[in-house]
Amino acid sequence: MLKTIVLLILALVGLPLVAYYLDPSLTETQWHLIKVGGGSALIVATICFVLAELTGNCSQVDKIWSVVPIIYVWEYAHLTNYHPRFVLMAVLVTLWGVRLTYNFSRRGAYSWKFWSGEEDYRWEVLRKMPMFNARWKWTLFNLFFISFYQNILIWLITVPAIYAHKSAMAPLGATDYLIAGILLFFLIVETTADQQQWNFQNEKHRRIKTGNNNELPYSRGFAHTGLWRLMRHPNYACEQAIWISFFFFSGSGSGNWLNGSLVGALLLVLLFQGSADFSEGISNSKYESYKDYIKSTPRFFPKFW
Repeated sequence: MLKTIVLLILALVGLPLVAYYLDPSLTETQWHLIKVGGGSALIVATICFVLAELTGNCSQVDKIWSVVPIIYVWEYAHLTNYHPRFVLMAVLVTLWGVRLTYNFSRRGAYSWKFWSGEEDYRWEVLRKMPMFNARWKWTLFNLFFISFYQNILIWLITVPAIYAHKSAMAPLGATDYLIAGILLFFLIVETTADQQQWNFQNEKHRRIKTGNNNELPYSRGFAHTGLWRLMRHPNYACEQAIWISFFFFSGSGSGNWLNGSLVGALLLVLLFQGSADFSEGISNSKYESYKDYIKSTPRFFPKFW
């Protein structure tokens, strides 16, 4: 896990530098948007860190993960006088954010005391690992990875909207609608996967309470039917695909289909690789048949046979 964290942080530093040298010709307006967005991300990261340290709840970033991208992209739309392409991007990100916020909220993550609520169980598991046996080690991890790395990443995945902003932008066209359609497809699949997980876990816990959890599929303990039969993490796969699809708006607006705003999507893919490794390690320790599930079911790419 420590190697994964170090790799992610190095990538966060290295990839933007590579992107800058490969594609330095940004306009003055684009640089302004980058400075405003990046500065906002640093402020939000600082607030998340302070709240996490004061409350002991490290899910502060999780709470705003689905909210701040909406703010960033609508701000970009406002600064472009609501160009149709930016309105389309903002609407899509809003749909993504509303869905994810709802899915997170029904698990008890939000409270009228916005700093409280249920903490993601993975942070507690990670906190108990030997490498964090000293309090100061966890504080540094919270500072550099949980709060700052993740908040900068949240901002970076919206940067394709900045790269789409050119003084002579192409009008909204068929390519944009195609990108939007692909993004909506992945959003629908992700919604379905999360609902299947929700239904499975609720029924499993209901059966546990009634002492009747000895029948398949619930006796295995983890979701492995529906979309979860095709791949181990259909929700993770779609989340990555959504933001990779969003990146292509930068090309439809600027005409440059390979540009520095790809950094956000690449970092997100790396993050989900590490997150999937960690989650599967926990599942392996909890469920006897999870190893067989790993052998028979691909991680992110569906298996139709």
